[in-house]
Amino acid sequence: MKFTKVITAAAIAALVLAGCKKTESEKIIPNTAEVKKAKEPVVIAPENLQTASFTIEGMTCAVGCAKTIEEELSNLEGVEKAAVDFDKKTATVTFDKTIQNPENLTKIVQETGDGKTYKVSNMKS
Repeated sequence: MKFTKVITAAAIAALVLAGCKKTESEKIIPNTAEVKKAKEPVVIAPENLQTASFTIEGMTCAVGCAKTIEEELSNLEGVEKAAVDFDKKTATVTFDKTIQNPENLTKIVQETGDGKTYKVSNMKS
């Protein structure tokens, strides 16, 4: 009985060790979302500066939802700053009105989910 356990344990250990070896073709390719280029600082002329505030319904967590939406908005061309507050379920975005508009910001937020998860309301700009 003891001999069977030893053989079984050795076989499992061998399978685990053999199965965990990475070959050259199995190298992990980083997700393109993780390898984002550093965004160049946006210089917005004061007369083109606009701020939009709105409510986002459907967020369920601060990291997976709010942080993801904030990053998506921050990476948009013409966006100077974006902040999403999970607790208050609000977002505030400062942007160049010649490049972005509130409708596009709404579209980006809703597309961050599956198109149905996040709903934008109370847009104020």
